[in-house]
Amino acid sequence: QVRLVESGGGLVEPGGSLTLSCAASGLGLDIYTVTWFRQGPGKDREGVSCISRVNDITHYSDSVKGRFTISRDSAKNTVYLQVNSLKPEDTGDYICAADSSDLHDRCDMTSYGWWYWGQGTQVTVSS
Repeated sequence: QVRLVESGGGLVEPGGSLTLSCAASGLGLDIYTVTWFRQGPGKDREGVSCISRVNDITHYSDSVKGRFTISRDSAKNTVYLQVNSLKPEDTGDYICAADSSDLHDRCDMTSYGWWYWGQGTQVTVSS
């Protein structure tokens, strides 16, 4: 059974940092494009960062650019999202999704067409 399991969320004050993990089993994550989405209370799901299966190309939403860093550890079959300088607006459920087709090769972080989704990890940034 394919599984994506997120971890690393928690409570943090503004300006703090967390390392979020997306650990995969049942698939080799190094050949998958992976995007981190987040969904805050009463908000739509939005893509925040992507790492492509093509040359590990990365992309970030404007709201997190310069603060978040996505990376892949093939040996651990895990994609990480380092989130720094956190703001209250970063609060939300952080969910990873993976796709090994060419649909998301450009890392545009669209919300449709992902093959697998994780269950999410909660990030709460206090005011």
